[in-house]
Amino acid sequence: MTRTAVDALEPEPGPMGELRAITAERAALERREEVAVRRARAQGYSWAAISSMLGISRQAAHKKFGRRT
Repeated sequence: MTRTAVDALEPEPGPMGELRAITAERAALERREEVAVRRARAQGYSWAAISSMLGISRQAAHKKFGRRT
């Protein structure tokens, strides 16, 4: 049986429910990361220190978070 997008809205265990949960967790982690970066910058941490903790380059950290902090 093929499931539609409407079927996917039904709360259910299984892969669609798991995908929905993963998407929600990912969004929550992104919000936490943004808040943590903002706090780090407010406390005087450099982009180099922040990027090191995130495992990305300074340029990537600044590009992703620079306008928001």
